[in-house]
Amino acid sequence: MVSRVIPVDPFDLVIFGGTGDLARRKILPGLYRRFLAGQMPDDARIIGAARGEMDDEGFRALVADAVSEFIAEGKRDGETLARFLGHVHYVAVDAKGEAGWTDLARIVRKDVVQAFYFSVAPALFGDLAERLHRHGIAGPEARIVVEKPFGRDLESAKALNATLAEHFSEGQIYRIDHYLGKETVQNLMAVRFANILFEPLWNARHVDHVQITVAETVGVGGRGAYYDRSGAMRDMVQNHLMQLLCLIAMEPPYRFDPDAVRDEKLKVIRALQEVRPDDIVRGQYRGGPKAGGAPSYVEDAEDPASRTESYIAMKVQIANWRWKGTPFYLRTGKKLRARASEIAVVFKEVPHSIFGEEEGWRENVLSIRLQPNEGMTLSVMIKEPGPGGMRLTEVPLDMSFAEALGEDGTDIPDAYERLIMDVIRGNQTLFMRGDEVEAAWAWTDPIIAGWEARGDRPKGYDPGSSGPEDALMLVHRDGRRWREIRE
Repeated sequence: MVSRVIPVDPFDLVIFGGTGDLARRKILPGLYRRFLAGQMPDDARIIGAARGEMDDEGFRALVADAVSEFIAEGKRDGETLARFLGHVHYVAVDAKGEAGWTDLARIVRKDVVQAFYFSVAPALFGDLAERLHRHGIAGPEARIVVEKPFGRDLESAKALNATLAEHFSEGQIYRIDHYLGKETVQNLMAVRFANILFEPLWNARHVDHVQITVAETVGVGGRGAYYDRSGAMRDMVQNHLMQLLCLIAMEPPYRFDPDAVRDEKLKVIRALQEVRPDDIVRGQYRGGPKAGGAPSYVEDAEDPASRTESYIAMKVQIANWRWKGTPFYLRTGKKLRARASEIAVVFKEVPHSIFGEEEGWRENVLSIRLQPNEGMTLSVMIKEPGPGGMRLTEVPLDMSFAEALGEDGTDIPDAYERLIMDVIRGNQTLFMRGDEVEAAWAWTDPIIAGWEARGDRPKGYDPGSSGPEDALMLVHRDGRRWREIRE
């Protein structure tokens, strides 16, 4: 199946932090892929902006290296890359000073879509926003893209939103969460709201529980000092897992419109119940011989007294008619058994089994895989083939997006390239709104304050495991089990 590419209007995209790691790994390769797909207009321009002195040719060399490193060899050639580099420019700009702003004002056009990507530390957002206006660079319909973290608590999130609001309206601010750009996440909305099959079953009457898992095999080495100020709750639950929870639990919006979708997500966040202390398990990965000599979390964080969690599991309840009594189990962690992101909707047992327990009945599960191998699987029960009576077996109805939408999966757009094109189009559906961010922190802050007041210490767990033993009991005591973490 060949995907339909919708061209976008001419644009100037300025990437502040254009020489940084995120630009090299995701933004610039993603733009090359959109160029390769024929989605970039002939007069589009990509303007790198950073503090370091560099000319256009120097930046183009950096972009070429990034494309060579992060784009498969079969998807690039010298001629195509040369044409792409013709769209690329560079301006040296000091975010906190005045150097370079006149040059940037001279190069950025006023008669095309203007997008400014703040791929920098949040502390610089205000400086960039103020200078874009003071130097007359940003027009009345300019768009800015800001990366997480959107604050580290409710107070700082409000302050950040207020800073941005001094210079840009809410309709111009695109708070990017790359999880929302994944093909599977968007297909979740299509499966729910474009098919009659699931929506009648999508409630507490038919769903036993929901599991949301984001597992990583890597630790925090190299950024331990940063991570130790946030932890798994701030780094993952408050944003990525929260967004996945909202898409699973929200009511159907009245139409597929940015504010209609985000209104329904906000209702879910505001309906989240307070989480009890015994419904939370926090962990830290160990080091030593069982870790093959690899450092522990506290060694990576360079703080032997650290109480920051590299793993968290929690049981969450939603206080509304649709989900009353249905638990949502969330977990995320570093140095786990496999790298995997999955949403599993586990349906209830049939009211009465005519086959009996001995025939091997298992519950139906809709598994939505975000990474790796994006796709959806619905497990159903059938008769085991062959003679010998009625024996049941479980089989998957499997849709792999790599198989359904491309020969090898490489034609599926990366989350960043999809979201950047949405910025150019002016579509905010997959971006977080300011009140959504603040509502998420309003729920998160008391949880963090609670374990800090109690002096709770994270439980140790071995690298390559599925997390602390206490996390197993979190679901076992409810008569349930975690799904196995596997790629």
